[in-house]
Amino acid sequence: MASLKELKGRIASVKSTQKITKAKQMVAAAKLRKAQAAAEAGRPYAQRLEKVVASLAGKVTGDSAPRLLAGTGKDDVHLLIVANGDKGLAGAFNANIVKAAVAKARVLIAQGKTVKFYLIGRKGRAVIARTFPGLIAGQFDTTDVRTPGFDEAQAVAQDISERFFAGEFDVAHLFYAAFRSPLVQTPTEQQIIPVAVPADAPASSGAAVEYEPDEEAILADLLPRNITIQIFKALLENMASEQGASMTAMDNATRNAGDLINRLTIEYNRSRQAAITTELVEIISGAEAL
Repeated sequence: MASLKELKGRIASVKSTQKITKAKQMVAAAKLRKAQAAAEAGRPYAQRLEKVVASLAGKVTGDSAPRLLAGTGKDDVHLLIVANGDKGLAGAFNANIVKAAVAKARVLIAQGKTVKFYLIGRKGRAVIARTFPGLIAGQFDTTDVRTPGFDEAQAVAQDISERFFAGEFDVAHLFYAAFRSPLVQTPTEQQIIPVAVPADAPASSGAAVEYEPDEEAILADLLPRNITIQIFKALLENMASEQGASMTAMDNATRNAGDLINRLTIEYNRSRQAAITTELVEIISGAEAL
């Protein structure tokens, strides 16, 4: 049994930890409001742009279709873009994204495909490097960035587009955590190169499609912008999901610390009572002996 001094020290240590987790919970809750508002505000534009580009993918065919829209005509090499955070203490937020990407990689490898990884953020690198050594084709470091935003998304999109035109891969999949609530963050996969045509998309009627100012000018601007916007949306969703997961994890840690403090306090009181009883018995026995 631990001594009274040891129990008192453990109680003080757990109380200090509880103060830290409570403070981090409050900070995450404050950041969550802003991050959630940004993620929700960015969804309509990203979803609408994706639908427009998907509609074009089903109508524009032949040699006139840009590579970003039609692809290379093959699906031999797949690039998995894994968007993670740079900090821990967020529950299973990062682990769930990595788990979804690893599962997809194993399915593709089983089908005889070549898989490469492009990592955004620091978390998850060790797991992927250990599970698939030598398959990390590139990474974008956001450690020095306070809040990854549109500029970072644009830089990632440009790097990925250059790799695509250089022939490094045929298909690109984006992995991130879609924010649902502080308790629920859903690992999500999205194909961004080439644009995935929905299964329920209406078939092309064969009618001529006219563009203003012209087809090349619109698609030259729209397709790179769509990749940037989809990555930006993933970063926004990740920021909200990370703060929600952190708030939930710190709340659970605070509750667990409280339960541990109660158990240690009960044990301390029992040990103290036993010590006092022993001292009283010794005093009484000594008085009777006299």
